[in-house]
Amino acid sequence: MPKKKIARLLRSPSPANSLHQVLGQSERVKDIVEECADDLSSVNAGLKRELTDGDISPVVENALEKTEAVEGKVQNASKELSLVNMALKEEVYERTILQEKLAAEVKQGDEARHASLHDPLTGLPNRALFNDRLEHGLAHAKRNGVSLVVMFLDLDDFKSINDTHGHDVGDIVLTTIAGRIKQASRDEDTVCRHGGDEFLYMLAEIRSERDSTTIAEKIIAMVEAPCDIRIRDINMSLVIHPSIGIASFPADGITAESLVANADKAMYQAKRNKTGYSLFSDLALSPD
Repeated sequence: MPKKKIARLLRSPSPANSLHQVLGQSERVKDIVEECADDLSSVNAGLKRELTDGDISPVVENALEKTEAVEGKVQNASKELSLVNMALKEEVYERTILQEKLAAEVKQGDEARHASLHDPLTGLPNRALFNDRLEHGLAHAKRNGVSLVVMFLDLDDFKSINDTHGHDVGDIVLTTIAGRIKQASRDEDTVCRHGGDEFLYMLAEIRSERDSTTIAEKIIAMVEAPCDIRIRDINMSLVIHPSIGIASFPADGITAESLVANADKAMYQAKRNKTGYSLFSDLALSPD
């Protein structure tokens, strides 16, 4: 019985088994071996007592010697298993420490990567990540013959908010507006804080010019909803007006740089004319 149980417990663990499971199996084997050693010791002690006063035949004496020898081997095996288990426990401890360090380094690396690609104030992608996604979006649009739109959004007179109410209020406005633009976007789109009070918005697979202007109108309506500011002793409601420039691939540019630059030009046209948004195609056709 013990042999079968030991053999079963000593089977090689599957790759899914952890070192903790192996240690647990080894501890159970050790318990079984110690139990066998105790049983053999009790049997041998009983045999000796029974045969103390009687004559011991050579056969019985030989059997007793063999069982005592087996008892010694089992006890030695128990001691060796104890040493093995101590080594296993040390290995488990070292691997646990290593895994914790590795997990901490992976987390730190992920956080550093996220920080390098996202704006610390709004949490939106920064220009580096936006440019990377725009390049991928352009490659997809060229392969599949679909359109792509870049919007350049600027907040009108934002400097006066910082000058009048302080940068803390300005930061709240920026994070609020960033959240609203993000809310208006689709999963396949990318919204980026370009810097200061400027945002970039890439829209994939836009079917028509009307779709672009509809989205721009939606963003303007969301941005212009009052921003309720409550900080320290400040309690106010501000209305922010955006200006949006729109450039489309391939009509208004075939590179990331040209699309951003032309959307920027259209944005300044919208700001000058106070129209909310402007298409680069209209700017290009203007006699001015």
